[in-house]
Amino acid sequence: MYNSKITGLGYYVPENIVTNNDLKAFMDTSDEWIQERTGIKERRWIDPKTDDTTAVMGAKAAKIAIERAGLTKDDIDFIVFATLSPDMYFPGGGVQVQDILEMPTIGALDVRNQCSGFIYSMSVADQFIKTGMYKNILVIGAENHSGGLERSTRGRGVTVIFGDGAGAAVLSRCEEKGRGILSSHLHSEGKHAKELVLEGPSTQRWVPEIMEQNDPDDTSYYPYMNGQFVFKHAITRFSEAIVEGLEANNLQKDDIDMLIPHQANLRIAQFIQKKFRLSDDQVFNNIMKYGNTTAASVIIALTEAWELGKIKDNDLVVLAAFGSGFTWGSVIMRW
Repeated sequence: MYNSKITGLGYYVPENIVTNNDLKAFMDTSDEWIQERTGIKERRWIDPKTDDTTAVMGAKAAKIAIERAGLTKDDIDFIVFATLSPDMYFPGGGVQVQDILEMPTIGALDVRNQCSGFIYSMSVADQFIKTGMYKNILVIGAENHSGGLERSTRGRGVTVIFGDGAGAAVLSRCEEKGRGILSSHLHSEGKHAKELVLEGPSTQRWVPEIMEQNDPDDTSYYPYMNGQFVFKHAITRFSEAIVEGLEANNLQKDDIDMLIPHQANLRIAQFIQKKFRLSDDQVFNNIMKYGNTTAASVIIALTEAWELGKIKDNDLVVLAAFGSGFTWGSVIMRW
């Protein structure tokens, strides 16, 4: 059985920066209020005048990752694309990337696991490589949140948090034992699905009903989050997923060289850092600049940490995420 190892990383975020003060133009908020609750100072939102979409951003990040892997588009055997905000209800973004990059008619799989989407996607890609089915897999996380956020005081509890962007990794076959992905661990608890949800449009509120009702006060088309409930579960599940991964590989907390948590809320990351007694050099956060980019957050942060030289050869890197579903998980890798 083979191992899989990241051989290329890339990310792309829109040029349009939206600061906390910019949000004051359409909601009652302040820079202090947002930073105190989330740690976010600014985020990137797509400028409608550009050609950026979820798939386009994913393709831009993918091109960088493929080049850094020393490969061409023709070397990629499969695509796994994670997002909660596809350009179209169907088909998904994976086939769009295949078309944009003019790749061969390789398979493309879409993962809809929201904040844990990239963790799930890495696990799926890892299994394909481990079995020998594929040699190089393109794994993408991309989100366009700004197009679906409620830009009003009513929606500020969610709107201030989310940003747009994409990241990509090339996962390649590795025959060196003890390197690359050591294990992945995935979980879900659907009874809490409605604590972080976007209910419409869906088959429960489908096109005929939407058109007939045309209700301007219907909030089911905007994301809903029970913030305190999600926070309490997140800090528990984050910890469990990390410990599970360490124990599966006979490792200790002290063995962690770099933890890349999903960028949901800086307060969650700080709580986990304190609980595991990790130094600032052992945890990477960039939510301050980009907000929560959901399926893109882990891969954008991983790429940026690597670019800054914070991840070195043979480092133990832990990726962890928790989000809507509830779904959560971790990936343990030796760089």
